[in-house]
Amino acid sequence: MQRVVVSWDRHQVALYVAAIVIGGVFGVLAPSAAPVLSAATNPVLAVLLFATFLGVPLIEVGRSFRDLRFLGTVLAVNFVLVPLVVWGLSRFVADDRGLLIGVILVLLTPCVDYVIVFTGLAGGAKARLLAATPLLMLLQIVLLPAYLWLFADGDTVAHIEIEPFVEAFVIIIVIPLIAATLVQTVARRHRAGRTIEQVMAGAMVPLMMLTLAVVIGSQIAAVGEQALTLLRVVPLYVAFLVIMPLLGLAAGRVARLDVPETRAVMFSGATRNSLVVLPLALALPAELAIAPLAVVTQTLIELVGMIIFVRLVPKLAPNRPRERATR
Repeated sequence: MQRVVVSWDRHQVALYVAAIVIGGVFGVLAPSAAPVLSAATNPVLAVLLFATFLGVPLIEVGRSFRDLRFLGTVLAVNFVLVPLVVWGLSRFVADDRGLLIGVILVLLTPCVDYVIVFTGLAGGAKARLLAATPLLMLLQIVLLPAYLWLFADGDTVAHIEIEPFVEAFVIIIVIPLIAATLVQTVARRHRAGRTIEQVMAGAMVPLMMLTLAVVIGSQIAAVGEQALTLLRVVPLYVAFLVIMPLLGLAAGRVARLDVPETRAVMFSGATRNSLVVLPLALALPAELAIAPLAVVTQTLIELVGMIIFVRLVPKLAPNRPRERATR
């Protein structure tokens, strides 16, 4: 079994690409399965985050939350630099209210789930980023109505419900984190806990593959039906993925963060909370029906981008000679 896990880790990028392709093909060939796959998205993400949390020692999370320099940099990137970038990009679809709302919803909300997984794969400080997720989630809930009012119009705020945000936060973050805490506590004294930790650590790659396949398969058919309209947002999302890692890299260097922390900032600034804001977009009135598809389109582009980032970010923020020597 250990040999299989090592093989998964060695070929994980190729496996993730395969999962995206399989999910896309299945979603196109079996569009009737989309509701089932959509319902499975949050549970699959919850299991993935449970495995991720298990791999982060709780003592490290506590220490990370006291790292004000890192937290300040992450917050500045996500709530100062990102809104400035999104303001400029969103002007290109300001004439289409549905597309505009979709772009604003997805690009102004920092990711709090699988960003931790991809950060870890790229050698980033996933424990510190994990410690920042509650604050990132809280601030985006508080600030999103203000962003919508500033970037679109005041009437839009009335259509946004907070319940889907809270529900997603509880299912995807709170429950897996509590479960991981309990398992880590048990593992200190009992073999059963340590066995669960080992099994979930070995299952990280297939769990990520399952998540990618489910997300893509659940939404690809609906996106295809509005492909021509949604083409307008594709270059905006690509531009965001190009701009934000560079700004994150610059912010990390200005703040004098170490390499793993800088990589974490780069991922945090570039990844968005698409899977959590999708229920918000789906709750919008019928005249804004294109908004959730704009959110899903960002998901598709971002997942491909994250696979590229796993290889690219370590090259943009390489380990320094001293750090390599001490490892």
